[in-house]
Amino acid sequence: MTLHEDLVRTVVYQHPQALEAISTHYCPGCTHGIAHRLIAEVIDELGIQEQTILVAPVGCAVFAYDYLAVDGVEAAHGRAPAMATGIKRSLPDRIVFTYQGDGDLAAIGTAEIIHAAARGEHITTIFINNAIYGMTGGQMAPTSLPDQRTTSSPFGRNPAIAGNPIRMTELIAAIEGSAYVVRRSLHNVREIRKAKKAIKTAFRVQQAGLGFAMVELLSACPTNWGLSAPDALKWVEEHMVPYYPLGDYKVLDAVKALEDRE
Repeated sequence: MTLHEDLVRTVVYQHPQALEAISTHYCPGCTHGIAHRLIAEVIDELGIQEQTILVAPVGCAVFAYDYLAVDGVEAAHGRAPAMATGIKRSLPDRIVFTYQGDGDLAAIGTAEIIHAAARGEHITTIFINNAIYGMTGGQMAPTSLPDQRTTSSPFGRNPAIAGNPIRMTELIAAIEGSAYVVRRSLHNVREIRKAKKAIKTAFRVQQAGLGFAMVELLSACPTNWGLSAPDALKWVEEHMVPYYPLGDYKVLDAVKALEDRE
């Protein structure tokens, strides 16, 4: 027996089928790519690639349909939940999810997401929170932190003038129609693994018809924050996590039972 014949190869990871095999266009250190991969892995594991429909609005989130190998449509700015609602009601056997940034979901689209949750729409929302407008030049977003400098708040966000940041996960969790609302982060491996589990649960909530599900993901935007990629991840941990605590904010008993069967 030769040395090569004695070796046994075990596949420990492979490229997700639901993720396009193309190079990323995102800025170095941007964690949108991580979020895409997690979603693709979950779609593969659940075997729902042919059933899934992505709704992406304006902002960096719009590029999700370039990377996820599922049917996808683009919504007007902030209107992804409305479009997803129409698709899901027309095609109830499909898995429909929105992929939205904070400038979209928490600003022009606030009413849409609140009422989708209130109606208990059977859709899933992946909410990317990087505390800034990423695509349009780094302006202050509804989620920008107090004293955070942006191109539209060069001296730092002043809550007395610009108002306080909006904690969307806490807001949506308080709405009766929501079934699963959690906040995770993408700043280290441990939190990324937790994020994937949450995304999978959110899709399973839709499969089970339990109500509206949303997973908020704290994300890095090194370019608009003016930081290196490693420093941006530290900034998430040191500044965003204290203001936006990670955890489960709404998990119905039926969802807990679903997770127990996992």
